[in-house]
Amino acid sequence: MQAANPNISAAALPAGRSSIQHLPVNLFASVMGLSGLALAWRLAAKTFGADIAIANGIGMLAITAFLLLAAGYLVKAASYPDAVCKEFTHPVAGNFFGTITISLLLLSTLLDRYSPVLQQAVWTMGVASTIVLSFIVVNRLLRGSAATGSAVPAWLIPGVATLDIAVTGATMPMPWAYEVNMLAVAIGSVLAVVFFVLIFSRLVHSEALPAGMTPSLMILIAPFEVGFLAYVNLMHQADMFASMLFYFGLFMFVVVSLRVFRPSVRFAASWWAIGFPLAALSNAALKYADATGSGVHAVLAAALLAFLTGAIATLLVRTLHALFTGKLLTA
Repeated sequence: MQAANPNISAAALPAGRSSIQHLPVNLFASVMGLSGLALAWRLAAKTFGADIAIANGIGMLAITAFLLLAAGYLVKAASYPDAVCKEFTHPVAGNFFGTITISLLLLSTLLDRYSPVLQQAVWTMGVASTIVLSFIVVNRLLRGSAATGSAVPAWLIPGVATLDIAVTGATMPMPWAYEVNMLAVAIGSVLAVVFFVLIFSRLVHSEALPAGMTPSLMILIAPFEVGFLAYVNLMHQADMFASMLFYFGLFMFVVVSLRVFRPSVRFAASWWAIGFPLAALSNAALKYADATGSGVHAVLAAALLAFLTGAIATLLVRTLHALFTGKLLTA
């Protein structure tokens, strides 16, 4: 059985000229990647003494990208509501709406330098929308009759999204923030384990993912590295359990990289699926290097940051080229 197409705009909408109708929701993963890169460079400023202006510049780019995409998707929702409905109810593409809620959570951490009040408001919006989306996704799956081929890495997005609540909200000053963070960790950690097992089983026992979905394999490292960041932020230490999460995520990165980074996999918006998982790994490596004080871990963190920066830059250039040549919004 073939897995469902993650880019519903290409699968269910009529082909034709470039149109906002074909703006895929998974393009919000670009905001996640840029935000994660900005946060990684913030940590690099602390660990390596990098210029904080680099992080601030990338952060501004992430905010701008979100505003442009949000405006575009609102136009799509107003002009083509049926297309948005098809995306949301699609068994695979629907999971990518989690990229919007995660973007809100990540952007909230970038807004602290502008306005703490705005930061808290955006984080609260991200928390509410993330928990609601996780509820909808789980409720949808428990109806039964889900196709085997729909158990793909994108399932992890709404599950891991709740872990991002703790990653971004551990220092929120609201009196209710701690309990919300714990609720988020409880939901995210269990969903991540359950979904990871189901997806891994599907990848082992069924046919390989279609070429267009291959980049999404990188999402498999996200539960462990995001889990590491959430755990360390809440516990304020990198203990043995944190080390296990970090190292298994690193192991999975090496494994899936051999399958993802192949010339035969053509560029598409779905390639942004690698951005945030790589950013989570880079941020985790920087935090782990800072916690251990090890030169080896510092070199590893620097290498991963360089790789992440090059990957995001490449994706950004390719995406802008596709946009200006009219290919990005063509089904």
